[in-house]
Amino acid sequence: MHDSVHLTRCDPLCNMARFYRLEIAPDLFGGAVLLRQWGRIGTEGQGRRDWYSEAGAARAACDGWIRRKCARGYQAGGM
Repeated sequence: MHDSVHLTRCDPLCNMARFYRLEIAPDLFGGAVLLRQWGRIGTEGQGRRDWYSEAGAARAACDGWIRRKCARGYQAGGM
């Protein structure tokens, strides 16, 4: 179970070229980890890992991040 979503937001007038990547992966203890990575397109960016005891909770958190980012102008697709 490796689910991955890549979002981008580009606005040449504002010199904005950002990415946001979300990935759900299993951990060693039967739970799931939500990996988030963000930054300027062309860079490694920065990241964060959030651990959940169930894959469903990680999926719900991932869906929440996708909703928030799409509301701010991010779109699916990218690199």
